[in-house]
Amino acid sequence: MDDALTLYDETFSSRFLLGTALYPSPQIMREAITASGCEIVTLGLRRQNPADRDGDSLWDCIRQSGRKLLPNTAGCKSAKEAVTLAEMSREIFATPWIKLEVIGDDYNLQPDPFGLVDAAEQLVRRGFKVLPYCTDDLILCQRLLDVGCRVLMPWGAPIGTGQGLLNRYHLRTLRERLPDTVLIIDAGLGAPSQAAEAMEMGFDAVLLNTAVARARDPAAMAAAFAAAIGAGRQASRAGLMHKRQTATPSTPTLGQPFWHQQGE
Repeated sequence: MDDALTLYDETFSSRFLLGTALYPSPQIMREAITASGCEIVTLGLRRQNPADRDGDSLWDCIRQSGRKLLPNTAGCKSAKEAVTLAEMSREIFATPWIKLEVIGDDYNLQPDPFGLVDAAEQLVRRGFKVLPYCTDDLILCQRLLDVGCRVLMPWGAPIGTGQGLLNRYHLRTLRERLPDTVLIIDAGLGAPSQAAEAMEMGFDAVLLNTAVARARDPAAMAAAFAAAIGAGRQASRAGLMHKRQTATPSTPTLGQPFWHQQGE
């Protein structure tokens, strides 16, 4: 598969991962998933009630889409809670894949680095394929790799803010210092241009939810993000020009031949 995205030895042609929360209706969610071209969708187990099965319609909707499911532990505030929810998720959805979230602050929903590493280590030992939602801190990311994570998902900005890539220095540092690690920007993107920038910086994929689900036309916005992600990836591979402090003429005259019309 040309330029495939590889996550835990599985390959995907799309570099767009889409969340399934906040949509006005299951039908609109289906339309957005289709328009995005994504192959992986996320789902929080807390949106399911195993006892009452009140999440069956949403789960059926996702299953019918044919996309790979990436359950998440959204809302968990401790390693113990996250591990318990991940085990429930594996039993209900029959997948060892898990988007790991351990939230440490209610105001900006910033991940708890200590609980995140603890939970990741436990889940890797239990055979899970862990994709941790983390900050852009290099040391935290290195510790997550040390305990066995093979994919990292640093935030661009706090969840649902739409502020884009707030700390470009840290993000560039991650990309440069972890050149062989799959890095997926997760959270905080609000516009397709921001997704394109993330891909231009060399990130491997983008995961988002709110910017699509809350758009006036979610399907159209999903298509816009898909196009931007593709363009950013192509630009990164082509090689972006370096920024300069001084102007450089794009049509220099020195050393260039003069072309004369025939007959002159």
